[in-house]
Amino acid sequence: MTIDIQSINFTADAKLINFAKKRIEKLEQFYDKILSADVTFKVENTSDRINKFAEIKLRIVGDDVVVKKICKTFEEAIYLNARAAERILKKHKEKVR
Repeated sequence: MTIDIQSINFTADAKLINFAKKRIEKLEQFYDKILSADVTFKVENTSDRINKFAEIKLRIVGDDVVVKKICKTFEEAIYLNARAAERILKKHKEKVR
């Protein structure tokens, strides 16, 4: 699986990139036919503290899974996205069987 990470309006540090890669690599435990993953980080222009946007797009055989979250931190957004993607992949795997 290839993981592409893009950060918009800021430069992502190595710690954030490594955290995202580890979380996404764990998704292969639940569905082994993930072809690639695209991760997008973006800082929204709002006065609210909850302005960190993270999106994960998983390309799987026959479909795409897209999850998006806006949280206080990018780590929290990635964690919640990975949990949501995990549930979606489990449902997809059951449907395919």
